[in-house]
Amino acid sequence: MFKLSEIKELIKLVDQTTVHELEIENEGMRLSIRKPGRTEVVNVQTPSLSPTYLPQVQTAAPVVAAPSAPAAEASAPAADTSNLHRIVSPMVGTFYRSPSPDASAFVSIGDKVSDKTVVCILEAMKLMNPLEAEVKGEIVDILVENGQLVEFGQPLFLVKPE
Repeated sequence: MFKLSEIKELIKLVDQTTVHELEIENEGMRLSIRKPGRTEVVNVQTPSLSPTYLPQVQTAAPVVAAPSAPAAEASAPAADTSNLHRIVSPMVGTFYRSPSPDASAFVSIGDKVSDKTVVCILEAMKLMNPLEAEVKGEIVDILVENGQLVEFGQPLFLVKPE
């Protein structure tokens, strides 16, 4: 069963991204969050229960458009990145370059990394998830800012493989 706090956190995450629909199924419960137009609809359904015991929760809240990231690629000439490895985000979350605000960054441009080097932390639903480089090489570019919300599959780092 989904807790109300978990549902609220998921709504907040979906609202802060360009994701328009999220569906999760857990223990026979299905949660759908959609952003059609200017409202958000949340449906919680349990298919195994009869309709008399099936409360359908629907809430509508105004959607506030998340500010878009500046388009750095539009102002800079396109560089050839075909020989570079991209480290991408495995989840939606908040990107952090260091383990705490007063600590130094895990990696910087020019740093050598191994496949097990932690390059950042991704926070999702109050859980801190370290992300490893998964390739041996040199950090060529950091594509996101500290504290920025990132999406699944979004490139975070460019690495020149050895």
